[in-house]
Amino acid sequence: MYQIGFDVGGTNLKVGAVNDDKVIVARRNVAFPKGETYQNITALMAEQVRALAQELNISAKDFKSIGVATAGSIDAAGAVILHAHNLGFHNVPMVDEMHRYFPDVPVFLANDADAAALAELHAGAFRDKKTAVLFTLGTGVGGGIILGGKMFKGGMGRGNELGHMVIQEGGPICTCGNKGCIESLCTATWLIQQGRRVIVEYPISLIHEKAEGDMNLVTAKTVIDSAKEGDTIAKDIFNTYVGHLSSAIASIAVLLDPEVVALGGGVSLAGDFLFESLRERVKEKSFFKVYHEVVPAQLGNDAGIIGAAMLARNEE
Repeated sequence: MYQIGFDVGGTNLKVGAVNDDKVIVARRNVAFPKGETYQNITALMAEQVRALAQELNISAKDFKSIGVATAGSIDAAGAVILHAHNLGFHNVPMVDEMHRYFPDVPVFLANDADAAALAELHAGAFRDKKTAVLFTLGTGVGGGIILGGKMFKGGMGRGNELGHMVIQEGGPICTCGNKGCIESLCTATWLIQQGRRVIVEYPISLIHEKAEGDMNLVTAKTVIDSAKEGDTIAKDIFNTYVGHLSSAIASIAVLLDPEVVALGGGVSLAGDFLFESLRERVKEKSFFKVYHEVVPAQLGNDAGIIGAAMLARNEE
C-alpha cells in the first residue's frame, strides 16, 4: 500500500509514493508554477498523482492517503493554507481542492517543518523516540516538535514557530518584525551578513580572500570554511553563532526535556565542526545533569515527501 507525499516549495513541487517501509518508491519533481491560480496548481498536483499511479501500475484511488507539506501557516482544522507568501497562497482550501480530484482518498495538510519532524520520527533521527525537536537552519529557521510519539500541531492547532522564540532582547530585527528571534540569529542569513561585514572591515581576512572581495559571493559556507581553516575573525563569528544556537536549543530543552534535538538545513552540513562545539555549549547551558542528544537530521531533501506521506499515520 502506498501513501502520497507532496513537498510544495517556492521553486519545486516534489511528490513521491511512499511504501509501508517509509521508502520513496517513485517520485516526480516539477517546477512550481509561480503566478498561477491555486486551482491550476492543484490540477498540476493531481496530474503528478496520476502519473505516479501509472508508474506503479495501480489506480490513483488505490493510494491510501495524500499528504501535502507546504511552507506557511495552516488553519487549526488542517485543511486550509492560510498564508504562504513565497507560494502566493492565501486562504487556499487545499484539502477540498485535492478531494475534487480524489474524492475517495483521505487528504492531509501540514506545515513543511512539522512534516519534516514527522518524517524523522518514522524514518530518521527520531525513530523510537517519544519527545524530540527538529530545527531546520537555512535562510530562515523552521522547526517541528514530536510529543508523545506524534507530531505536535500546537495547543490551538496553529503549529509551532520555533524560529520566532526571542533569545536576545533588543537583538537584530527579524523577518517577523520582532527583535532577537532565533531566526534573526541562527540562520545562514546571519552568517552571510557577518561575512559581508568582514569584507568591508577586514580586507586581510580569509573570508575576504575566499569571496574575492565581493560581498555577493559570501555564503554561510564561506564563513564556516574560513573558520575551519583557522581564520581568527571567522572563528569569532562561528563561535558567536554556536552561542546563539546553543541558547536556542537549551531554551527549548528546558521546556520540553526532549530525548533528542536534530538539526537539518544547509548549516547543519558543517558536520562535526558544528556539532562537537555545539554539544559542548549545550551541555554548559543545560539545566539537566543529563543533557540532551544533539544530532544531524537524517532525511535531507526527502523529509518533506516522507513526512507528508506520514500525516495520515499521525492521526491514527
